[in-house]
Amino acid sequence: MIGFIRGVLTHKEPPLLLVDVQGVGYELEVPMSTLFRLPAIGAEVQLRTQLVIRDDQQTLFGFGTEEERHLFRNLVKVNGVGAKLALTILSGISVEGFIRCVETEDKAALTKLPGIGRKTAERLILDMRDRIETFSRHDSAAENIGSIPDDGASPRAEAFNALVTLGYKPAETRKMLEKVATENQTTEEILRSVLRAATP
Repeated sequence: MIGFIRGVLTHKEPPLLLVDVQGVGYELEVPMSTLFRLPAIGAEVQLRTQLVIRDDQQTLFGFGTEEERHLFRNLVKVNGVGAKLALTILSGISVEGFIRCVETEDKAALTKLPGIGRKTAERLILDMRDRIETFSRHDSAAENIGSIPDDGASPRAEAFNALVTLGYKPAETRKMLEKVATENQTTEEILRSVLRAATP
């Protein structure tokens, strides 16, 4: 099992990263919460990882904090929640925000995330109620993994593709992008604004 990756960040195409570890390129998928705190291309990065094996593929997921990885591991245990939906949840809401939704049984907030209907929200609250007690209650963002860079050509297009990959419909994504300022913004800044506006 691969517990963490430490190497040079060589490529970013949200939600995909490529990290060079002594000449071997590891491709990882990361939530937006991790992406926002990545260093610039060419800098060293360390990410906690989770390998998910399916019949037709093996995918390595990366996380900036142990809390994010812990939540991901618990989310994929919920019936009907796969790795992709778990990544979408982590991209659309903080660990603390998710815990609050479960504790207050806020189904409305969870259903605002793409791919989560009322039944899935109810299942998440029911199944995660006991598991959230194992989470550390400090701010996961405190574990800084780098600064927010600006390396993007066509950051609006990159943000659009990242949101569609996360499960938002193209038409919905265009409307979301129209509501936030995108001029002179990096991909990460645009995604941060869009996701902040889309979730409570």
